[in-house]
Amino acid sequence: MKDINFKTVFNDIFIELQPLENKGVAASYIPELAKIEPDKLGIHLVHIDKGNFYQGDSQERFSIQSISKVFSLTLAMRILGGELWSRVGVEPSGTAFNSLIQLEVENGIPRNPFINAGAIVICDVLMSYLDDPKADLLNFVRKIANNQSLQYNEKVAESEKLTSDRNKALIYLMRDFGNIHNDVDEVLDLYFYLCSIEMNCCELAHSFMFLVSGGVDLTTGEMIVNPSQAKRINAVMQLCGFYDEAGEFAFKVGLPGKSGVGGGIVALHPGKYAVAVWSPRLNKKGNSYMGMKVLELLTTKMEDSIF
Repeated sequence: MKDINFKTVFNDIFIELQPLENKGVAASYIPELAKIEPDKLGIHLVHIDKGNFYQGDSQERFSIQSISKVFSLTLAMRILGGELWSRVGVEPSGTAFNSLIQLEVENGIPRNPFINAGAIVICDVLMSYLDDPKADLLNFVRKIANNQSLQYNEKVAESEKLTSDRNKALIYLMRDFGNIHNDVDEVLDLYFYLCSIEMNCCELAHSFMFLVSGGVDLTTGEMIVNPSQAKRINAVMQLCGFYDEAGEFAFKVGLPGKSGVGGGIVALHPGKYAVAVWSPRLNKKGNSYMGMKVLELLTTKMEDSIF
């Protein structure tokens, strides 16, 4: 990477975005998410050698939603290793994140662990192996983020339960195919709480640094996953991290990453940095409208992507 003044790059990005109309709409199908101030914008980048750089609303916590599926996948891989892939695939879905049609055609095996059905299967795996799934999962996220203050948002989790008919349809269909092994309500409860985890851009960027460093927690030196597993998690993010807009993100940004309908996006360059952006208004694909713009400008101005 050339010598980059990240503060200047961030300033330039925010200036360029000022006249741009934010055409996105905040998620409203989860009532609690609709209450968030929609015009927030924050960014935080952690460089493996150069430290922290940030701007805007980077310290305000928000519901990370599907970004949390990277954490549940990581924990499941630690438990099952390669056996995990008999129950969930690694292919881009090409359909909506809550599609029933694809799941029916493919005999209850979700395309990847980031669509709703795939993340629900991952939660079912965790239910089978963890003594106290909700507490153990949250403690794992706290561990990789090196932050014991992280919490579930109870109101968001309960709000998701009230609008969960499609997820119920997904899990019952998978159970019919034999791909759900635990109580349906308990698995869904874990899934809703997983998605309700609150973090800010700073905390998110730091929590993904183990995937920047080949699986190693840079603070403690502990291996969270082995290098092969880290490579595979990054690959799944590259292929599947943005619902059916993953190709667009790879084309314009050129980094593995993961988005959530809370308006957050995390992206990373292995060996270099992790960056988190938050802007609640979503595009038609369910990804942050401004967040996508920010990351496209970032890698363009830095002339740096994995390609």
